[in-house]
Amino acid sequence: MPDLFFDRHVPHLCDRMFELVADLESYPRFIPNCKDMQVKSDSGAPGDVRFARMTIQFGPLTQSYTSRVELDRANRTITAKAVDGPFAYLDSKWSFEPEGEGTRIRFDIDFKFSNPLIASVAEPAFAAKQEQIMDAFADEADRRFGG
Repeated sequence: MPDLFFDRHVPHLCDRMFELVADLESYPRFIPNCKDMQVKSDSGAPGDVRFARMTIQFGPLTQSYTSRVELDRANRTITAKAVDGPFAYLDSKWSFEPEGEGTRIRFDIDFKFSNPLIASVAEPAFAAKQEQIMDAFADEADRRFGG
């Protein structure tokens, strides 16, 4: 049962890193295994809330799921909770703190696939990809903001 966290310093400002992670529509361009992303605002919710439907592929398996994503600029956090798809649960949180000339990024994710057969194949791959996802954000920040 994964409960993973990643912590990294990047040489980019907090606001820029927050906006990069909040740019959900751009994920298929640079996130490994992300094949598609459809985003809709939740106009009925207070604050900045979006529903993001992500399609991911691991080898022969392609799965789509929707997350409710809450962007909290004041606290520099982005939280997501899966509301459908192959997960029994998927909860993640990004947090951004100023550190020196850059930002300390922390990414926490906890998930479990609901189908045991899918879990046996996809869970280890999905867990292993999380560090690559953190790398992809750092690389994309360097491309966008100069590195």
